[in-house]
Amino acid sequence: MRRFLSSSAVATVLLMLPVAAMAQTVGSEVQRDVNQQQRIEQGLQSGQLTTGEAARLERGEARIDRMESRSLRDGTLTNAEKARIGAAQNRESAAIYGAKHNGLVGNPDSPSSQRMQADVQRNVNQQQRIEQGVQSGRLTNREVGRLEGGQARIDRKEARAGADGHVGPREQWRVQHAENAASHHIYRAKHNGQWRQ
Repeated sequence: MRRFLSSSAVATVLLMLPVAAMAQTVGSEVQRDVNQQQRIEQGLQSGQLTTGEAARLERGEARIDRMESRSLRDGTLTNAEKARIGAAQNRESAAIYGAKHNGLVGNPDSPSSQRMQADVQRNVNQQQRIEQGVQSGRLTNREVGRLEGGQARIDRKEARAGADGHVGPREQWRVQHAENAASHHIYRAKHNGQWRQ
């Protein structure tokens, strides 16, 4: 009997490993999204990034979010998909570093930069909420994929808004409207009774 329980316990642990690894992998990818958005926000606040540079970086963030969304559509993240996303995040990290150290200076106190800063800070908050949902088990991989698709749409709106180096009040309103909708989607996904298994 003792041997049976021991074998059963080992089998249970072995069956749970892929789920734990999957949760950790998805969480690490989303945490990296948080980190990159925070670096963009810090660059805007310090003047190391102009509004136009931040807009170009948001375009790169949108590509990564779309990759995550497509990869998680089936609820799994393969090693190959993880590697592609990791490589894209590495390229984006280098782009952030390059933009922050290229000698161009932004005005963090300008209305345009303030608008972009507010939008990027909201990205940080939304990505943190998604990451918290992954860590707590309240978000399934498919839900994370759908939410990352929403984040990609917001990032594209920010990229378009700041493409000319200026974010106007109307452009910010459009971004904020999309962010509000995404916020509701995150809340509903975290409170719909589905749990990561």
